[in-house]
Amino acid sequence: MSLIKKQYFNELFTKFLLKYDDVDALIASDREGFIIGGQKRASVDMELVSVLTTLINPVLERIQEEFAFKKFGSASFDTEENRILFISIDDDTTLSVVLNTLASIDKISPYVYFLAEKTAQIMNAGEEDIIQVDIPIFGTEIDDTSETGRLKDQIYQMRLNSGGSYKFKFIIVGDKAVGKTSIVRRFVDNKFSLDYRSTLGLNVLSHTMDFYGNEVNFLLWDLGGQEYFKRFRKTYYIGAQAAFIVFDVGERNSFSNIKKWYNELKEHIGKNNIPIVIVGNKIDLSDSRTIQYKEGIMLVDEFSQQNATNDFSYIETSALTGENVEDAFSLIAYHYIMLSNEREEKKLRKNLMNQLNSILNKTKKLEITFITENPFWSPGLQILNEVNNMCECDKILDDKEKRLYKYSNGLLIKNLLFDNIEVADSDGVFIIFDARNKNHIDPKWKEVVINIIQELKENKLILIGIRVSEELDWSDILEEFNVNEYLEKKVVSLLFFKIGLEYRLEIYDELEVMFSTILNSINN
Repeated sequence: MSLIKKQYFNELFTKFLLKYDDVDALIASDREGFIIGGQKRASVDMELVSVLTTLINPVLERIQEEFAFKKFGSASFDTEENRILFISIDDDTTLSVVLNTLASIDKISPYVYFLAEKTAQIMNAGEEDIIQVDIPIFGTEIDDTSETGRLKDQIYQMRLNSGGSYKFKFIIVGDKAVGKTSIVRRFVDNKFSLDYRSTLGLNVLSHTMDFYGNEVNFLLWDLGGQEYFKRFRKTYYIGAQAAFIVFDVGERNSFSNIKKWYNELKEHIGKNNIPIVIVGNKIDLSDSRTIQYKEGIMLVDEFSQQNATNDFSYIETSALTGENVEDAFSLIAYHYIMLSNEREEKKLRKNLMNQLNSILNKTKKLEITFITENPFWSPGLQILNEVNNMCECDKILDDKEKRLYKYSNGLLIKNLLFDNIEVADSDGVFIIFDARNKNHIDPKWKEVVINIIQELKENKLILIGIRVSEELDWSDILEEFNVNEYLEKKVVSLLFFKIGLEYRLEIYDELEVMFSTILNSINN
C-alpha cells in the first residue's frame, strides 16, 4: 500500500466519522484480515473487526453469487457493543463499518455505498490519480427552493454576462456500463480508463468550469445503474437540480430504458422543474451503432410534449475521445442558469405585486408612466403588465404615440414617446435613454427630463435608466444630465441607474425602488 493511498484513506475515513455520529470506526482490510486503512472514533478493537472480516468473507462470497454483476455483496454482524456492516469492494478487499448498537443499517446504507465507491477508487488509483474525498450531505446538500441572493450577473434571453457564480447538484443516471463514470472522469480529469468497473452505488465529484466568464460548480452525483441500488436512489435524488440520462448508442436496451430512468427521476424529484439532457454515449464505436441521432431527437420531442415544465435536450458524446463531453456539460449549465433566472423573475414579480397591492390598498389608484424613444421597446411597460396580469385590463389606447392600460385594481399604466409627454397626474415616471456607442448625451434628453420635472407634481419620483457601453464614463453622463437647479425649485425625487445586457432583472430592481419610494411617501 503506497503512502498516498494511506493518506487518502485517513482523510476519507476521518471526514466520514466527523459527519456521521452513528459510525464508530471504518476499516478497509484484505482477505487475510490485514488492515489497509482505518480510523476509529472511540475504543473500538480494530483487530477484532479485522478478524471478523476474515470470518465473514465466505458469507460475502455467497452473497456475491446472488448479484447478477457478481462484483460485491454486503452482510451485517451484531456484537454486544456494536453493529458491523461489511461490504465486499472486490475479490480481495472488504470495507467494515462499525456502528453503535442503536444505529439503523437501512438508514446508513446509502452513505456507506458512497464510502464503498471511494474505497474502490483509492484501491484502483494510479500514482498520479487524484481522488476527491469530500463527503456530501445527503439530501440537504442543495435546496433549490432556497433564496440564493439576487442574480445580478447571469445569463438572460440568450445574452451572456460575466462574473456570475453558480453551484448546483447534478445527477447522472442510466443503465450500467453505458459510460456514465467515463463521461464524468473525462470531464473532471480529462482521462479515460479502458478498465471497466461498475460504480458501487454512488460516486460524487465536484468540478468547476468557466462558462462565458461565469463560474459554474457541478456537484456530480453518478448513480450506480444496478437494480439492487434502486432502494437507495431516492436518497441520492433529493435536491437534484439538473440531470443527465445516459445510454449507449450501440445498445438498444439502454435506449429503451431511458423512459424507465425518466419515470424514476420524476417520482423522486416530485414537481420540481429541472433541466434534463439525454446523452447518447460511445459514438466512437460507429460500426456497432444501433441508435441513430434522429431517434434521440424524437425521444426528446416526445418528453417535451408530455412535460412542458422541464427543459429537455439531446447530445451525443464519446468519453473515449472526449468528443462533445464538455459541450454536454456546457449545455446543462446553460439550461440551469436560464432556469435560475426564470425562478428569480418569479420572485421579483411576486415582490412587485405585493408592493403594488400595498400601495393600492391605501390609495385605491396608482398611475405609472413609461417614456421611451422607441415605440416598440418598453421593457418596463411589459414587466409591469406581466406583474399585474391577474387583474382585468381595459386597453384604452394602443398606438405608436401613446399606450394606456387601465386595470380593475386601480393601476393605470401609460407609455409615451419623447415628443408626447403628459405626466401631470403620474405618481412615478420611468424614462429610458440609449447612450450606447455615444460619447455624449443627446441635448434633447436633458430637455425631456426638465419638462417632466416641471410638469410633475411635488413628492413624486422620476427614474432614469441609461443604456451604456463599457467605454462610456458614467460620471461624465451624470454631469451632462445635471438638472439640480430645476429639482431645487420643486420637491421631486430623481434617480439614475445603468441598464446593461440583462436589463429585465435590472428593471425589476428599479421598479421595486419606485414602488418602495411611493409607499414610503404615502406612509409619511
